Amino acid sequence: MSAEGKGATDNGRRQFLIGIGVVAGGTAAGMALRPWLVGAADVDRPPADFQPHAFVRIRSDDTITVIIGKSEMGQGVYGSLPMILAEELDVDPTTVQVEIAGVDPAFNHPFLPAQFTGGSMSVMTTYDALRRVGAQARTALVAAAAEQWNVDVITLTTDNGVVRDSRGRRLRYGSLVDAANQLPLPDPTTVTLKDPSTFKYIGKPQRRLDSPIKVTGSATFGIDVIRPGMLTAVIARPPTFGASLRGFDATAAKAVAGVVDVKAVPSGIAVIAQHTHAALRGRDALVIDWDTGSSNSLSSEGLRQEWRTLAKRPGLVGKNVGDVATAFRSATRTIDVEYELPYLAHACMEPLNAVADVTAEGCELWLGTQSQSQDARFVAEALGIEPSKVRIHTMFLGGGFGRRASAVSDFAVEAALVAQGVGKPVKVVWTREDDMRGGYYRPLSFNRVKAAVGADGMPVAIHHVTVSKPVLANTAMGKMAVTKEGLDPSTIEGSADMPYAIPNLRVEVHNTREAVPILWWRSVGHSITGFVTNSVIDELATLTGKDPYEYRRELLKEKPRHLAVLERAAIEANWGQTLPAGHFHGIALQESFGSIVAQVAEVSVSDGKARVHRVTCAVDCGLAVNPSQVVAQMESGILYGLSAALEGEINIEGGRVVEGNFDSYRVLRLIDSPAIDVHIVTSGGPIGGIGEPGTPPIAPAVCNAIFAATGQRIRRLPISKSLSA
Repeated sequence: MSAEGKGATDNGRRQFLIGIGVVAGGTAAGMALRPWLVGAADVDRPPADFQPHAFVRIRSDDTITVIIGKSEMGQGVYGSLPMILAEELDVDPTTVQVEIAGVDPAFNHPFLPAQFTGGSMSVMTTYDALRRVGAQARTALVAAAAEQWNVDVITLTTDNGVVRDSRGRRLRYGSLVDAANQLPLPDPTTVTLKDPSTFKYIGKPQRRLDSPIKVTGSATFGIDVIRPGMLTAVIARPPTFGASLRGFDATAAKAVAGVVDVKAVPSGIAVIAQHTHAALRGRDALVIDWDTGSSNSLSSEGLRQEWRTLAKRPGLVGKNVGDVATAFRSATRTIDVEYELPYLAHACMEPLNAVADVTAEGCELWLGTQSQSQDARFVAEALGIEPSKVRIHTMFLGGGFGRRASAVSDFAVEAALVAQGVGKPVKVVWTREDDMRGGYYRPLSFNRVKAAVGADGMPVAIHHVTVSKPVLANTAMGKMAVTKEGLDPSTIEGSADMPYAIPNLRVEVHNTREAVPILWWRSVGHSITGFVTNSVIDELATLTGKDPYEYRRELLKEKPRHLAVLERAAIEANWGQTLPAGHFHGIALQESFGSIVAQVAEVSVSDGKARVHRVTCAVDCGLAVNPSQVVAQMESGILYGLSAALEGEINIEGGRVVEGNFDSYRVLRLIDSPAIDVHIVTSGGPIGGIGEPGTPPIAPAVCNAIFAATGQRIRRLPISKSLSA
């Protein structure tokens, strides 16, 4: 296959291995494990296709391909989603190929007119559809076999891609493709689905289909893409948030060997070169006059002080149950505390990048994105062309965490504008510092919580005021969820709907408008409210001299699923039993994205540093389609959240981000990573998400353990800053 057909030329470090491949062409970029084929089709005749739905294609050579419209950024959708379809199709999922879909309404979210990956919704929103598509294809193939044998369909069975009858005859799915194409398709809404008790694959641990190509290096991420004649560009971006360009002198930059052109784009000044090194040298040589205006006065510390005052004032009411004021007047004891969480970077291992080729026919993009439909629309608007003329190849994502679901498709639009008029494909590369300082963080959050307990020590009222920039209100897709009064659901999720029984609850918010761009970050508002609410529950337990675990049990006694998860985590962690000297337990529970997660952290503190030795996690996600992947995502979410809790912080000084790379924005090292035990709790509940729910409980669990160890309550993250204060 030519380079044009593959979407990325081969290079020395990414060679094909036998049976493993990466292709990208037509309307999609495909990734597959090549199965062993039984009775392949006649080589003199190209294989015929049977494609009853956009999700599946069966060929006469017995190749079965599952087409996935979700982005793969480590969460395992290229394993779990094919499992679902393969179960109903009655084929071993390890024998199917996976193809990355192009932009197509067939792959839109069932509740929103867009193709995207986020909100831990990949499995929960496609489970039913994939089962029905698999059953539809199987039913059609069985019908074709019944017609060929002139028997009743109810006498036939399927197994591993073969239709069998009672006389021992067998027909491969591939051999039935032509016949199936001649029959009317069965209605996917009325086909008979398997009884879950007969599942061979769903609910049982399965290996990931994309592991081999990632291990061998043949998987193509956005930053790996190479197009014929491609140039490389980097962008000189404004030094402060809100700064604008007065002018620039590109004379010295253009004199750098390898620099092809310099042009202004809305995000800054692009230096286009034959290779990355020349582009970076050219950028360094630019002479730029920036108008920073009043942005020099913006700082994290200034916002903190301003918001502390704001949190004492009445805000927009997000939840009001009971009568908080009356409950406080009759309470036995009260607390009035402040909790703060910093800006956080997404810190994806692969910095942002995109390849764009703008021609008279339209724009072609190769990038790791979570928002295909939105990217196509925004790029079209920026170039002044029809969305149908924008073609997107979704590559593997080296981490997403929400950043590649950009609110304004910034890195996709930017690449298109840089490539416009160049006449060649251009890869726009963000350095780590560009990525870290380029904006779109988890928002800074200041919280004031007043809580009261009655004579029995149980909570009677909580009044929670949050000051933060609203996430959904600052995104194109999310605006529709914001109320006309300006209430943003992402700001109060996890606090207004906490599972703990609080008879009188009032939640208020103050929406801020600082110039720092913000975006959803893994688990969105739950990463903030999970820390605050679980910490406050611990504070109330301490206030009344009760065990934090037993206190939660009492508050969850009317929530059997939550209680079962809490108890499983505590039992598996040996809560209340003797721990090694200097080790202490902390516990937290959070429901998010339809899943319930409880975690117990075993922590020690020495010389002002916390060490997390073990995390015991229990999760109820309804049906665990692939238990192995549930465990992996819990581990991933825990480590991601722990990294942020211990060290994560983006500081703004003089309108600029202080941190620039992993030396100053520290992430968890292997030597500091704890042992993690994950236990799946089976409840029969609806399918929940799994990519994000592991993150919210870890920070409060660790901080509650630190309190048990030291008597110091951590109310400001990161932990390293509070412990050393």
